[in-house]
Amino acid sequence: MSMIPTKVVEDVVIKFAGDSGDGMQLTGSQFTNNTALIGNDLSTFPDFPAEIRAPQGTVPGVSGYQLHFSSNHIYTPGDSCDVLVAMNAAALKVNLPGLKPGGIIIANTDGFDSKNLRLANYPDGINPLEDGSLTGYELHKIDVTKLTREALKDITMGTKEKDRAKNMFVLGFLYWLYNRDLQSTTNFLQEKFGKRAEILESNVKALQAGYNYGDTVEAFTSRYKVEKAKLPAGTYRGITGNTALAYGLVAAGQKSGLPIFLGTYPITPASDILHELARYKNFNIRTFQAEDEIAGISAAIGAAYGGSLGVTTTSGPGMALKTEAMGLAVMLEIPLLIIDIQRGGPSTGLPTKTEQSDLLQAYYGRNGECPMPVISASGPADCFDAAYEAVRIAVQHMTPVILLSDGYIANGAEPWRFPQSADLEPIAVTFKKGLDDNEATFLPYKRDEKLVRPWAVPGTAGLEHRIGGLEKEDITGNVSYDAENHQHMVKTREAKVDKIADHIPLQTLDSGPETGDVLVLGWGSTYGAIKSAALELQAAGKSVAHAHLRYLRPFPRNLGDMLKNYKHILVPEINNGQLIKIIRDKYFVDAKGYNKIKGVPITRSELVTAISDLLK
Repeated sequence: MSMIPTKVVEDVVIKFAGDSGDGMQLTGSQFTNNTALIGNDLSTFPDFPAEIRAPQGTVPGVSGYQLHFSSNHIYTPGDSCDVLVAMNAAALKVNLPGLKPGGIIIANTDGFDSKNLRLANYPDGINPLEDGSLTGYELHKIDVTKLTREALKDITMGTKEKDRAKNMFVLGFLYWLYNRDLQSTTNFLQEKFGKRAEILESNVKALQAGYNYGDTVEAFTSRYKVEKAKLPAGTYRGITGNTALAYGLVAAGQKSGLPIFLGTYPITPASDILHELARYKNFNIRTFQAEDEIAGISAAIGAAYGGSLGVTTTSGPGMALKTEAMGLAVMLEIPLLIIDIQRGGPSTGLPTKTEQSDLLQAYYGRNGECPMPVISASGPADCFDAAYEAVRIAVQHMTPVILLSDGYIANGAEPWRFPQSADLEPIAVTFKKGLDDNEATFLPYKRDEKLVRPWAVPGTAGLEHRIGGLEKEDITGNVSYDAENHQHMVKTREAKVDKIADHIPLQTLDSGPETGDVLVLGWGSTYGAIKSAALELQAAGKSVAHAHLRYLRPFPRNLGDMLKNYKHILVPEINNGQLIKIIRDKYFVDAKGYNKIKGVPITRSELVTAISDLLK
């Protein structure tokens, strides 16, 4: 056994990268689960090709998984990596620019043969592992393929099948390097492959062999340990955004007493919500995979009309298809939740890359004057609260609501301190049970002080009424083509959405002074990068504040006054400038944008530079 000293470090960023068939997402998620069990704070960023099986060995076929873990609070998956695991030449080529100077490279030498070098477009005769180009890094060359085959020599599987366990060898080695226990992954493998003895044995043996390799090889001068993070007391689990979102819907269904109906069609990166909700039939949840996007939302509208909580999930291209039905839901004034997990566009765009480019679509992307509340989630764990709040607004204000997340939030993971049921505010729902004393007939568009019409379930005696997409006469709900009535109804529907501002919290600062030089105003997945950058500049004595929006329509009532308290407003977005257009239009402020549209998150260091430039 090696007696290599253990170095305690505060935080580490590891990038697992290889061919899309190398199992890097599984390797990364297993290391993440192990990290969560230890109690480190963590943030992840999975990054994979759009093709189910991208061209092997090529640069477009590289699949990666970045994990940042720490004994302190962290808010991003890290700007650059301390460790790069490169399973082949293409993985090294794509990810080397993101490795810190002096960082560790663990390279699978089998992935750097002449064929792999050619596929990765290295010039003839050039091998980056041998030509001295990596002298600024700590390079460790391991023939993972050969060592895995050696460890599995007694198992009667084919070579191709044995090679599938390479990722477990790498994982075992990293568990050794970071002083980890193998048990969590052994348990996972037993659960996954318990009925397939050979596959289970090959993976467990490869995992152990990787750990033993670290123990016997003398290439490393130290091992590393990251202590437990000092997080607030409670029960934690690692969670991805889509899973948290599904749990938020389950909780909202229970707290409102409403059955949930999800009518949807699979689309990257939203499909996981369907997969997750389908497991909870015991919570009065029905999931329906329709034949297309339009059928999915139309079924959800029918369910909402019938007294269920109607939900539909999608991404940008699916939102485009759903817009006519969304207009119908606005006209009907029924509760409906449209969840948009944004991705790179337009058209099919970058299906597996992240973007925040559907905000203007959510605001304006329907025919006619068609206002809808818009809510956004700012991180994986926050998806639970965002979904819960979106449901509350939908059912208490009788309106469809758009909830915006994105691919980075959906697939990324972080620790989540999950709430007790007793800690969640109940969601009060009122159905109309019969005619009021002063009513001769049911008036489906008679409104309360919030301008909200009653929710009457079909089949309730005396409450017969019809709904549809033609303009309604005020109060009676009869079809009306009257010009004055149409203007009145358009203004009323808008006023109803605007009034929601009286029933949401005022905007607060996430950090920084209440008046100052720069306010960084963000929404959605830029949260971690903005928070990290703002805290760094505040620690350096700079007058920088950070506010993050959950409520995008309507805005909190005090937002306009807050914006006036700063000399400069910076709006970072993973789009070409969308929130900034709305902010300038509504509040007449000379906000500046920081826009990055590369399918990857904005980094802390990029924002530190952008804010510092404004301070000058």
